[in-house]
Amino acid sequence: MRPGANPARLRVVALADTDSYVKWAAALLGSRADAVTPSLLVVQTPLVVSDAQLSAALAGSGLEDHAVRRMDYAGLLTALRAAQPDAVLIAARGPLVRVLARLVATLEPRPVIVTGLPGISIPATRKAVFYRTQCDLFVLHSLREVRDFTALAARLGVSARFALSRLPFAQVGAAARVQHPVPGGTDLVFAAQAIVPRERRERERVVRMLRDAARADPTRRVVVKVRAMAGERQTHHERDDYAGLIAALGETPPNLVLSSAPMARALERAEGLVTVSSTAAIEAVARGIPVIALDTFGVDEALINTVFEGSGLFGGEDRAIARDFRHPRPEWLCENYFHAASEDDWVERLGALTALRRRGHLPGREPLARRGGALRDAFERKQVLGREDRTLSGALAFAVGAPARAVLLVLRGMRRPVHAAHP
Repeated sequence: MRPGANPARLRVVALADTDSYVKWAAALLGSRADAVTPSLLVVQTPLVVSDAQLSAALAGSGLEDHAVRRMDYAGLLTALRAAQPDAVLIAARGPLVRVLARLVATLEPRPVIVTGLPGISIPATRKAVFYRTQCDLFVLHSLREVRDFTALAARLGVSARFALSRLPFAQVGAAARVQHPVPGGTDLVFAAQAIVPRERRERERVVRMLRDAARADPTRRVVVKVRAMAGERQTHHERDDYAGLIAALGETPPNLVLSSAPMARALERAEGLVTVSSTAAIEAVARGIPVIALDTFGVDEALINTVFEGSGLFGGEDRAIARDFRHPRPEWLCENYFHAASEDDWVERLGALTALRRRGHLPGREPLARRGGALRDAFERKQVLGREDRTLSGALAFAVGAPARAVLLVLRGMRRPVHAAHP
């Protein structure tokens, strides 16, 4: 515990690596400085945030600079033992959560292991549950998410505890709305996503739409808000980045601009926001900024936009070009990210688990049973950490496991019917 910390607060150390998870972990803990003494270890992985991304992710989070440091995997156990946390928040992609949870579970005494997802998490997925089975508490952000994940875990036969928190970005946005109740911006902000839409031709279509919106009114900017610039990595791999697609257009209107500033800053100048399914839509709604959820490519789970059904936010390219933004229907809000703050229970549930832990009554949770034992554990560690895993066991496991996995994937592909959907 750092000097001057309140001993009544829960000591929570977050582990995160990518841009979206760092932003989420920092904002979640920073928003409850009344109840937790937070710190953040940025774990070195192949997808770790750059310094610029880290600065953007921490902006406005409430997490102080001295509470954040970078850490390689080899130093994690030593750092956690020194911190003596009540809880460890593992904010990462599923495969990395599984690896880090296995590590954290070896601590004595074992801290409460918390996890969660950094944005819109509809539909609930099997992988999200399976990767996090060793965690004691799973934080979600809407009544609908809690209901859907609870039902899914029951169907899968997985014991899981789900807790509720308003999206921390929405809480920050709501505070900003109180300070500036009437949006006065003029920008059309497009919230880019790495894998939605996925196909290059679809992303080119988005760029042409944004160009046309810029040409429609040269006095107002169209801002393409991206999460990474050249050479930076994101939570998801982006095959066709918007910077390259815009450059390929040739002549670009001067009011069509690219920005990697924090989303909160971009929204300060926004007249409205356009996205396919980015969590930025929730941030905008919290600020009273109208939104268009682009339905040009359809509405389905692969686009992560089924959550907007019934919201009244859907619109096509023509509506975006015309800046025909809209506010969500009131009946949609309560179930989807705008429940009453009094319904949030993640801190209380974490406190209850911590009390059990201190009395020695919180049993450890086993990871999902899989074949391969220690060899598979080492393979999975090497797979997510890459060069950051310098262990001999990781190198040997990967040398054996990578070819075997490639053969298995080929065999599965041969057995799969042509029309079958990907899991």
